[in-house]
Amino acid sequence: MIVAAAPREQTRARYPDEDGFVERNGVRIFWERYGETEPTILLPPTWELVHSRCWKMQIPYFARHGRVLTFDPPGNGRSDRPRESAAYERSEVAEYAVAVLDAARVERAIVVSWCDMGESLILAAEHPQRVSGLVFIAPALPVHEREVPEFSFDDELDTDEGWAKENRHYWLRDWSGYVEFFISRMFPEPHSTKAIEDAVGWGLETDAETLLVGFRGWDTKEIDPATTVELCAKVRCPVLVVHGTADELVEPERACSLAAELGGAAVLLEGSGHGPHARDPVKINTMVREFSKSVAPLEPEVGRWTRALNRRKRALYVSSPIGLGHARRDVAIARELRSVVPDLEIDWLAQHPVTAVLEQEGERVHPMSVHLANETGHIESESAEHDLHCFQAIRRMDEILLANFMVFNDLVRDEQYDVWIGDEAWELDYYLHENPEQKRAAYVWLTDFVGWLPMPDGGDRESFLTADYNAEMIEHIARFPRLRDRAVFVGNPDDIVPESFGPDLPTIRDWTEQHYDFAGYVTGFDPKGLEDRDALGYRDDERVCIVTVGGSGVGAHLLRRVVDAYPQAKERVPDLRMIVVAGPRIDPAALPQQDGLEIRSYVHDLYRHLAACDVAVVQGGLTTAMELTANRRPFLYFPLRHHFEQNFHVRHRLGRYGAGRCMDFETDGPSEIAAAIAEELGREVDYLPVETDGAERAAKLIAELL
Repeated sequence: MIVAAAPREQTRARYPDEDGFVERNGVRIFWERYGETEPTILLPPTWELVHSRCWKMQIPYFARHGRVLTFDPPGNGRSDRPRESAAYERSEVAEYAVAVLDAARVERAIVVSWCDMGESLILAAEHPQRVSGLVFIAPALPVHEREVPEFSFDDELDTDEGWAKENRHYWLRDWSGYVEFFISRMFPEPHSTKAIEDAVGWGLETDAETLLVGFRGWDTKEIDPATTVELCAKVRCPVLVVHGTADELVEPERACSLAAELGGAAVLLEGSGHGPHARDPVKINTMVREFSKSVAPLEPEVGRWTRALNRRKRALYVSSPIGLGHARRDVAIARELRSVVPDLEIDWLAQHPVTAVLEQEGERVHPMSVHLANETGHIESESAEHDLHCFQAIRRMDEILLANFMVFNDLVRDEQYDVWIGDEAWELDYYLHENPEQKRAAYVWLTDFVGWLPMPDGGDRESFLTADYNAEMIEHIARFPRLRDRAVFVGNPDDIVPESFGPDLPTIRDWTEQHYDFAGYVTGFDPKGLEDRDALGYRDDERVCIVTVGGSGVGAHLLRRVVDAYPQAKERVPDLRMIVVAGPRIDPAALPQQDGLEIRSYVHDLYRHLAACDVAVVQGGLTTAMELTANRRPFLYFPLRHHFEQNFHVRHRLGRYGAGRCMDFETDGPSEIAAAIAEELGREVDYLPVETDGAERAAKLIAELL
């Protein structure tokens, strides 16, 4: 049984430039437009079980190359729920599409449909001047006689097992049970939990009563075979038909017959189910893009190619924007890499706040970076008061990650690089393993943790999901062991948590030692000589406390609480000087003010200030905590609630070093923070030493590929 997630509007990778309603025969249909230029791609809805968000993995990519139109079907999304069956006829849905084209002031469009039951075929046949090309994904259109269903739709049945759930009486009894059953059959591919949850959520935005207005069984929902053949004869535009061979809802033979009837091309996706646009989006996006270029050629593209031996050595560095730690260590690795390979050019595919560090360091941020969807903004939108369910937040970032991989894929298709380096660039690693044929250069993966772990209050469902994600990653590496030319763990074997990936899966440390090289920790600096307080404006007769929460806006609640603790801390330590660093994504003016308290915005080379401070208060991120550990500074750290990396991976590593004092945001208020600051100021630390050659070791591992 699939457990449906609670409906939640995710942060989108691309928001519409225009939206509104069209009205036809008293029915209001909601539509959206993305992008301004040609070609236009129209993404009509399938039947009313889901709405236009089913195209979320296509919209950002197509909109970057043209214009995209979508609309919700009657009965779901933001469209009306009419109570007349005529509003749901396939011919009527085709007319809704015409009305949307008119509203968006579009003359012609390439129509890309999913599970088409006649509406797109009718549109192309009856309005040929409006359709310049047709792409059918898993079409349900019958060209030959259909098989008779095993169970009656209208009769009361004595079972509700399997396809007996496709029954009027069962729908009215247990609509959610039917939706979960049907959607699970839509995605037979392993590790499809997110696609299933999304579609179940969309199905639960409508109800059985609404769908029953227009549904009296598939024989009435789809157009009949004779009509299909008759309409095919009227279609004059180019056609592409795509179908998964593992489709459990519509037999692939329908696609082949339809393509033959239309004189179009057919492509079978081996092992794909009924929703390849959701489960195999890279393949679908690139196929549709190539089709659209052949159908609606614009200005000729001027390509450029350089003979291999004439090319300078080039690297493309993709650095995760979730926290500034990746940027600091990646700059250090890049610096060392250039010393080993002096003629190396490095481009960065990055977004804010990483770009703030790169620009200060004089690095070249590739112009394609402006097209990246905002990952940090999504993470901030997922956070509550010092609470970030990191695993679920990343799961819900799927359309953003796919959109950003497509930016990367376009870039490396047009430009040659000798090596790609991804520091926790999850989109790059995942979609390369899903589409290994896209690999065109040596590839290096870096990370400072391995393994998704469930939070205790996540229950059995979260334990299942994290294990499923881990299993997919393990299967990727086993099937394509040479896709990662180097996998570099930023740390040492003892830094790995003593946990397993899940039931019947290996232990994380054993597996990681088999599949990774270890660079040691990368601080990006040598702590010797950093304690120059005078150069930073700190006096010997004051005790300096630095408060910082990294590069995202998630830590604003912690900053406010520490600000509230300042007066009590000042009473305990009269010579205390507290400096709060808001970072690049928190407005200092939004924080409360206290007499004597200093609040600053982004501070470049913050590690120098941390090296000179007497005590620090930080969040639970690894980078800042390890900078303080390397500089042997006492510090308090507050792991975000539900942040598995901070609560398990980081805390384990800091425990190994004997570093820091872990605090609990839920129980430690201003009084406890003030007392802890005073106590830590007088404590001699006894941390394990942190290596200083991590960047050099990582660079040498990468340089071997050059």
